[in-house]
Amino acid sequence: MAAETYKIFDITKIRADFPILQREIRAGVKLVYLDSTATAQKPLAVIEAMDRYYRWSNANIHRGVHTLGEEATTLYEAARQRVAKFIHACKAQEIVFTRNTTEAINLVAYSWGRSQLKAGDLIILTEMEHHSNLVPWQILAAEKGLRLEFVPVTGDGYLDLEVYDRLLEQHPRLVAFTHMSNVLGTINPVREMTEKAHRAGALVMVDGAQSVPHLHVDVQALGVDFLAFSAHKMLGPTGIGVLYARETLLEQMPPFLGGGDMIKRVELRTFTPNEIPHKFEAGTPAIAEAVGLEAAIAYLESVGMEAIEAHERGLIAYALERLAEVPGLKVYGPAANHRGGVASFVMEGVHPHDVAQILDREGIAVRAGHHCAMPLHQKLGAVATTRASFYLYNTYEEVDRLIEALHKVRAIFG
Repeated sequence: MAAETYKIFDITKIRADFPILQREIRAGVKLVYLDSTATAQKPLAVIEAMDRYYRWSNANIHRGVHTLGEEATTLYEAARQRVAKFIHACKAQEIVFTRNTTEAINLVAYSWGRSQLKAGDLIILTEMEHHSNLVPWQILAAEKGLRLEFVPVTGDGYLDLEVYDRLLEQHPRLVAFTHMSNVLGTINPVREMTEKAHRAGALVMVDGAQSVPHLHVDVQALGVDFLAFSAHKMLGPTGIGVLYARETLLEQMPPFLGGGDMIKRVELRTFTPNEIPHKFEAGTPAIAEAVGLEAAIAYLESVGMEAIEAHERGLIAYALERLAEVPGLKVYGPAANHRGGVASFVMEGVHPHDVAQILDREGIAVRAGHHCAMPLHQKLGAVATTRASFYLYNTYEEVDRLIEALHKVRAIFG
């Protein structure tokens, strides 16, 4: 089927906003960036916002009464407000800035988990989790004698919700799972799973690293207790992430790190923690990065999350159709209408790293490896996969270039 069948909107102007997309990997070979699941490219609006902050308002926050300090504080807290509005949090105080999704999940494990869980308590995870949503719970389980159980992944890339229902009968304290798989692209039924977990008496921690950049996410509608995501996957800078948590939970959780800015008062032997969310943000935070995140959200909102989601649905549908034309190539995961813009695949007789290297010669950037999801790859029976992932700036012509390059890979390896 022709690419035109799937076209949703013209992205020529959007692509012009991303300087790196004009780069040639070598003479005459223009970059095709298909690795947005790892990190997204940055529009000029984000680059310029951070540059402007460093040129005109660089100062530490929440301390100085001088003009620069007040400007920096205003910009930082405006970013918090913007994040809260973007994911429909009740209050800006429910937004904690972290370094990334990984740190946000660790914050929940070390603060809420250490203070609330006891030996024998059950945490339910899934087989499709990124290591960021596995290892923190493994560490906590070893420390406190917790039980970990896992929702299996079916052969077609979905979570086995019948097993999930049976696990909930064991009265878990926490259910933690990804909104969208970074390998399979599977979009999980967060609201349904959350409602069931709450009826069983559990809290819900959602890894939103892949969903928040691509989907319209409303934490109140979903009902989740914790949500973690990263700026760099949603057009923003590296070095800053977000933990959303319900206000009542943040109030009862002890500080994650100790130091400056997370305190109200310090004496030699005692301290009084600051109000939320500041009690979880020890030391000088990523101020310029918060400014960049605010600019990234403003950019996404100007395009429209529904429009972005529709564009990516068209891209992945077209990509799956074209990938099926390549001999000996197997794509993992569900049908296009149940996945985001991610396609992980293996080519018979060719190692995924070899595929990625040859694609790079053609100017096409993809990821090869286990994508920080080793248990999932073990379940799939694959040592590694090659992953192509799409975002709002990708085109159908770039999908065609990917397919042409894969045919070259096939020809090289016979």
